[in-house]
Amino acid sequence: MREMARGMFSFGYDNYMRYAFPEDELNPILCRGRGPDTGNPSNLNINDVLGNYSLTLIDALDTLAVMGNVSEFQRAVRLVIDTVTFDKDSTVQVFEATIRILGSLLSAHIILTDARQPFGNMTINGYDDELLHMAHDLAVRLLPAFENTRTGMPYPRVNLQKGVPPDSLNETCTAGAGSLLVEFGILSRLLGDSTFEWVARRAVQALWGLRSNSTGLLGNVVDIQTGQWVGKQSGLGAGLDSFFEYLLKSYILFGEDGDLHMFNEAYRSIQNHLRRGRASCNEGEGDPPLYVNVNMFNGQIMNTWIDSLQAFFPGLQVLKGDIEDAICLHAFYYAIWKRYGALPERYNWQLQAPDVSFYPLRPELVESTYLLYQATKNPFYLHVGMDILLSLEKHARAECGYATLHHVEHKSQEDRMESFFLSETCKYLFLLFDEENPLHVTGSKYLFTTEGHLIPVDPRFRNKAWRDIFTPERKPESDPEKLAQTKLRAANSSSNCYRVPEERRYSLPLKSVYMRQIDQMVGLL
Repeated sequence: MREMARGMFSFGYDNYMRYAFPEDELNPILCRGRGPDTGNPSNLNINDVLGNYSLTLIDALDTLAVMGNVSEFQRAVRLVIDTVTFDKDSTVQVFEATIRILGSLLSAHIILTDARQPFGNMTINGYDDELLHMAHDLAVRLLPAFENTRTGMPYPRVNLQKGVPPDSLNETCTAGAGSLLVEFGILSRLLGDSTFEWVARRAVQALWGLRSNSTGLLGNVVDIQTGQWVGKQSGLGAGLDSFFEYLLKSYILFGEDGDLHMFNEAYRSIQNHLRRGRASCNEGEGDPPLYVNVNMFNGQIMNTWIDSLQAFFPGLQVLKGDIEDAICLHAFYYAIWKRYGALPERYNWQLQAPDVSFYPLRPELVESTYLLYQATKNPFYLHVGMDILLSLEKHARAECGYATLHHVEHKSQEDRMESFFLSETCKYLFLLFDEENPLHVTGSKYLFTTEGHLIPVDPRFRNKAWRDIFTPERKPESDPEKLAQTKLRAANSSSNCYRVPEERRYSLPLKSVYMRQIDQMVGLL
């Protein structure tokens, strides 16, 4: 299965390079490239993501490294350095550019400069921190989004040449404004320039200050000027998901107690107001757990659907250590996959049918499956991964890549392969079956960003002296011209990742309990 996962990635990647590069995405049915929709600027489904900067190639860099493809990783890095520029008249979503482009550039730079080289000798002769400088250049172009807002939360979109468009909306989603801290924080600490982390933290704090006094919940859409909630829906899916994820991951990376406090408070509110179903998952009996969408102010259910992005939450629960609940919630999403061979974008748990039927090759269920296997070593999760892999091969494979499923029941296809298929879905499937991967055997501890990019948990990112920068008396430099001149790296930036003891393995029920639980849930759907 490992080689099948590798082959899936290679088929998509090789055909992107053959038919689409240097454009952003591959159309896997017609075998051609796709870039921004310049004729229709309001086509946000395309233009929020595609910036005319070879998105798929950049997003796939660290997947090449994880798979041990040294020569192609080095070639891809050189292509990025030699051909990609961010001096583009492209208006992109700040969140998408951050997690897909900025995060991948930083991850690839760290892999290149890691003295230990766990994935093989990825070093490139003459490499002079070009990827780090490119990440810095992109981040400087995103900074105008944080200017001229009364709350400190960023505008959702920015033009890479001209700054915030004059007709820009003042409304943004919670995840979009509050899920920039990992990438911006790593960039700041590599450069020795606190500006980027400071603006990201300010946005998180602004959102945190707007949570409901009665429930502790946040809504999904906010006005960045007034701080008023435009969308009052609270849940775990689109618009909110990665906000919770980055509170915990920021703490793990940077060691800031305030990040952990916010995560624990948010998690408590989620359990108190979003969770439905039994209080315990013992022996696979009773109703499956369900996290519903509620009004942030009173906790009343607002609708009867969940979306596929929520399948990330069991993986986050693994990081928290809430393994039992993660097992049960994962089983619920897997039951839906078993029924359709994919996860519909929205599933109505009351009608027991899809509300929105497409599946764009999302990675969230695979990610949670991988993390649960790492925590439990229960072979059941290998079975889940095999099921997902075979479903993708059967239903999503197209002429020269893997296509979005237009309808999970009919299995009709759409001509789009989003970059996260290579950066996340294929990566997590490969790692699930690659027991001897350096990530699993070196003793070094890594964290995945919300786009699946590797960041080491490293003492240089948890420096106490660095944290003192964020006292109210010391504000960072905010002059974009001065920022553009900054090309410094923090001391010891090429030091190898520190070693940690072997992670704790959880002792869990026998496989028969898992299978009984799955059978029960499939019967319920």
